[in-house]
Amino acid sequence: MNMLRNTPEPEEGFWLPFTAMRAFHDAPVLFERAEGMHYITPSGQRVLDMMAGLWCVNAGHAHPRVTEAIREAAGKLDFVSSFRMSHPAAFTFARRLLDAVPMMGRVFFSNSGSEAVDTALKIARAYHRARGDAGRTKFIGRAKSYHGVGFGGLSVGGLARHKKEFGPLLADVFHMPLPHDPAQRFLTSRPAEDARWMQALEDILFVQDPSTVAAIIVEPVTGSGGVYPPPLGYLEGLRAICDRHGILLIFDEVITGFGRLGACTASQALGVTPDIMTMAKGLTNGAVPMGATLVTQAVFDAFMAHPRGAPEFLHGYTYSAHPLACAAGMATLDAYQQEGMFEASARIAEPFRDALLALRGAPHVVDVRTCGLLAAVDLASREGAPGARGAEVADHCLAAGVLVRAAGDMMVLSPPLVVSEDQVAQTVKALRQALAATA
Repeated sequence: MNMLRNTPEPEEGFWLPFTAMRAFHDAPVLFERAEGMHYITPSGQRVLDMMAGLWCVNAGHAHPRVTEAIREAAGKLDFVSSFRMSHPAAFTFARRLLDAVPMMGRVFFSNSGSEAVDTALKIARAYHRARGDAGRTKFIGRAKSYHGVGFGGLSVGGLARHKKEFGPLLADVFHMPLPHDPAQRFLTSRPAEDARWMQALEDILFVQDPSTVAAIIVEPVTGSGGVYPPPLGYLEGLRAICDRHGILLIFDEVITGFGRLGACTASQALGVTPDIMTMAKGLTNGAVPMGATLVTQAVFDAFMAHPRGAPEFLHGYTYSAHPLACAAGMATLDAYQQEGMFEASARIAEPFRDALLALRGAPHVVDVRTCGLLAAVDLASREGAPGARGAEVADHCLAAGVLVRAAGDMMVLSPPLVVSEDQVAQTVKALRQALAATA
């Protein structure tokens, strides 16, 4: 029996997200505390967190800089609206964020990645309208992409299972194929350049008329959909096509932001600049909900052509730039920058990759993909029971004190940037034993 699941029955009332509720109450998993690389159960058992919470606790749990900053902020200013007013920390944090991502010009704060994406889509349409080009309303997303759970993000996202219960979604949304060749497995570096992927986009534009397209949105590295690194030249090709046709390019960096690829953003690590960028998760180390939508100065300036005095962008949230979130965000940036966490991520990326690729030949493993400190291990599905094998492997790992995420029959890893080589080895050992114990 997995003793981590043999916890007291939690009280009813909470409807968990993305959770089979009846199965959860049959075997609940509860964590009471967290520190560094570990969660701690009510009984005191330590569990190595190889998901950074949910792709977000990049600096490790309960980082003292972050917890102290939140504590201090809570005693100073609990809340102020940012509708026609705000507070100094909002401007300071925005400036610091732009200093870390200097190719962008302004920041719009929200409360989550989903909100950051919906904000980006609204900015894209409003930008073209502000420039007298209101016919640009279409969006192009990509297969297997995940852009949150708002109606906009669901519409441009590429995971059908997330959409089927909630349609109809936004009209005039089209999708490029995932730039992945299934024949290329266990790669040690990014896939080679392949003209098929740009041609697929050109084919969509030929049918839809590029003068009607507002924006193309992609994750620089596909995250929740399976950790698919972009082929060489792919992001550069998107940038060139967008420039040629006057289309905005949006990078969803909710997962890839803040050190996953050894730099502040994947855009900086991979050398391609979007017009709009979304962030969340590692923005505050997961300690306080926050999202951010960054735009280039050129995008912002288009809105400033509106008559003076009226709001240039009629959009926002009650908790935009919440004082506690701004405090957490600045302390998180301090941790990343002053403790060399992006550099640490870059150093351990190769040992992380090599350790996981060593699972090649283990039972059920059909592919391993990594990009920086992101990884996916694909398993062969059990006949007639897709997802069952992945769930069992994750449960075996949890019993061994290692938290990994099963997305169907795919094991996903996204550890905090402070992970050690010994902890990577512990994880691979747990995975190997779990695979051997799973039919």
